[in-house]
Amino acid sequence: METQNSLHFLTSLSLTLLCCLLLHFSAAVFIPADNYLLNCGSTTNASLYNRLFLADGSTTKSVSLSADRSIALKNPNPSQDSPALYNTARVFTGGGGGGDHSSYRFDIRRNGSHLVRFHFSPFVAEDFDLNFAKFSVLVGGFLVLGDFSTQVVVVKEFVVKVEVDVLEIMFRPVNGSGFGFVNAIEVFSAPSDFILDDGARFITTSGAVEEYTNLSSQVLETIYRINVGGLKLTPFNDTLWRTWIPDEDFLDFKSAAKRAVTTHTPNYQKGGSTREIAPDNVYMTAQEMNRENVNIDARFNITWDFPVGSGGGARARHLVRLHFCDIVSSSLNQLYFNVYINDYSAYKNLDLSTMTIHMLSAPLYIDFVADSDDSGVMRISVGPSDLSSAMKMNAILNGVEIMKMVHVTGLETDKKKKHIWILVGSIVGGFIILCLAVLAVLLSLKCKKKKPKPRPSESVGWTPLRVFGGSSRSRMSEGTVSASPGTNGYHSLKIPFADLQLATNSFDKNLIIGSGGFGMVFKGVLRDNTKIAVKRGVPGSRQGLPEFQTEITVLSKIRHRHLVSLVGYCEEQSEMILVYEYMEKGPLKKHLYGSGCMPLSWKQRLEICIGAARGLHYLHTGSAQGIIHRDIKSTNILLDENYVAKVADFGLSRSGPCLDETHVSTGVKGSFGYLDPEYFRRQQLTDKSDVYSFGVVLFEVLCARPAVDPLLAREQVNLAEWAMQWQKKGMLEQIIDPHLLGRIKPASLKKFGETAEKCLAEYGVDRPTMGDVLWNLESTLQLQESGPPRTPHEDGNAGAPGLPTPRNAPQDPSGSGGVEGDVGDGSSDLRTSQVFSQLITNEGR
Repeated sequence: METQNSLHFLTSLSLTLLCCLLLHFSAAVFIPADNYLLNCGSTTNASLYNRLFLADGSTTKSVSLSADRSIALKNPNPSQDSPALYNTARVFTGGGGGGDHSSYRFDIRRNGSHLVRFHFSPFVAEDFDLNFAKFSVLVGGFLVLGDFSTQVVVVKEFVVKVEVDVLEIMFRPVNGSGFGFVNAIEVFSAPSDFILDDGARFITTSGAVEEYTNLSSQVLETIYRINVGGLKLTPFNDTLWRTWIPDEDFLDFKSAAKRAVTTHTPNYQKGGSTREIAPDNVYMTAQEMNRENVNIDARFNITWDFPVGSGGGARARHLVRLHFCDIVSSSLNQLYFNVYINDYSAYKNLDLSTMTIHMLSAPLYIDFVADSDDSGVMRISVGPSDLSSAMKMNAILNGVEIMKMVHVTGLETDKKKKHIWILVGSIVGGFIILCLAVLAVLLSLKCKKKKPKPRPSESVGWTPLRVFGGSSRSRMSEGTVSASPGTNGYHSLKIPFADLQLATNSFDKNLIIGSGGFGMVFKGVLRDNTKIAVKRGVPGSRQGLPEFQTEITVLSKIRHRHLVSLVGYCEEQSEMILVYEYMEKGPLKKHLYGSGCMPLSWKQRLEICIGAARGLHYLHTGSAQGIIHRDIKSTNILLDENYVAKVADFGLSRSGPCLDETHVSTGVKGSFGYLDPEYFRRQQLTDKSDVYSFGVVLFEVLCARPAVDPLLAREQVNLAEWAMQWQKKGMLEQIIDPHLLGRIKPASLKKFGETAEKCLAEYGVDRPTMGDVLWNLESTLQLQESGPPRTPHEDGNAGAPGLPTPRNAPQDPSGSGGVEGDVGDGSSDLRTSQVFSQLITNEGR
């Protein structure tokens, strides 16, 4: 009996605990008061991320469609990879106003902030090609998208404060013959504390910090949602069905940051953040200062650059929400750091432990309001505070959200006001026209004998090419090479967008041959059967604009057999497209440790290194200042059908120092694992930074492994450090590519190792020039082919032991300014053969 009573008690207790747990769980899950998900243009429901979108063809009392001028459209050729939700669309042909309008109307149960998302996925069907739709969208009378068009799948999200019983979403084509479309719409309530009126810190253009009020009344457009230090998060992992992307592509200098991860769920506290503000996974990862390879008292910031606007002096106001959770400290009051926005101090001496109830791993967020800079970039930095001790110096960031404050334009329904403004506008307009006419007459009389100024460079879409010779203080020009556009400017390089569509079969996904931070790379064939590689930036996005301009600047003024040639570019229809010669064999990296490629012989590898060195040597010496590449790595050395190496990707290149200078002071850019440590420490760039990166590539070629491999043992992660240890032991043969075992002559391997070692010297002054490197690689190849050894006195100049320096080599009689300073079609090889004739064997290569 006692046993039965105990069992009954335990059963009752278990049920009670289970009920409490269920109640707690249900209370923790956010259930929006308004929750509308529409599958537009469809008569059937569709699912996306386990959310059911109801067909708008069967609208209910709560949702109505004014379908006077709308058409339900179905994709006749749906892609297997495309969600069913994107296979239908509602097309709008009406303009709006009176009875001639196209809109959805949603009954609102609870006023307050709402999330409104539009899904656009253009396709071609019947009489409509949705790629050419151009229209405006109004939410509750506010213009949120003006003259909008897209050729790619895009989701636009807005936060709108709704204070009416019925929310109307209207679609208006930009002209009478145009049309608009939408594939799906989401309208649902946001948590009451999602956007608070008070508490945001306003960073003024003078750098002062003020309080920003009435924030919730602003219409906000989500531009970025970043999971700092973490992976991509899909709507599956977010209670508000949001997508968070990694931060890696936005880090200004990747080596300054180190990823931090915890497996413990955040300690949510009252007054702090919630799972609706950001999901657990955002607060369980972060970027912190990478202090592994710097002095104990070194101070530096972690910086992210987010392109947010059109630039050209146009500023836009944004809500910047930064998420923090201290997952790196071992105790409270250990972490003090500063926050900067656009290089202004936004929050000084931030101590996360004082902003929470004295508990680590407690998530919180801070809202800032700031304007983008003149180049349309939002720069966010975190760095150590003056309160930090040398041993505890650190700074972290867990997440970033950037929302643009939409310039709202309401629909005016008061006809009297319309008439008044029309009358006022007519009077003012007439007066302005009269003034302009008088001014035109005066100017024509004054300037009658002056020659007309040339027309400015035409540009359709995002922006014209930047005017050269601009202010050196501009951040936009920081990563570019100063150059003159030449007699004909860049117009001779322009390629119509229609030609590139034809060449790539409308950018067929099956023709994609690569991808990067700038965008996708497609294989194509021009009308004259020229094979090309087409690098297409994300349409309408300014991400990569400085790199786009720099590539055109650099490659339009240089030409060399070992540099990838620029065929042209396109800047129409909000596109940023670069067109290069097609390199059949792709990047060197793929042939070293990629899949599906035959291993390269030692001779092939040496010839590839020699070719890349020739290209770099020409970059450094082909003009008065020279050009520094800044991103030398195995993925930026491409091979043609004959395995001839060509250096590519000049997006980070910039001019070298002037004759009276020793270096260029600039922000650090490059790729982790290849970056010159002296450049990192001092932020002083020279051509020796390229030499260091090339030294890493040499070991990459020899060992057939990545420059950084985090999956290996700690001492092997960094290739340069690991290989240098074996080189200094004189045991380099222990780590070479197994395919090369027994195939490299000891003298050749010794010479190669010495060359790479010199390239990786800690200080740039101790590194050879690219001319020296080229000379020694030629010697290495000769030693492999059993040619007669060189003697030091044949070098023509005393150099470092084992590294002859041919600085007195014969000059090009044409006066082009360098051994390989040609800009012709490959004739540099003849000049090179004259300079290096002592190294050429009887058999030839």
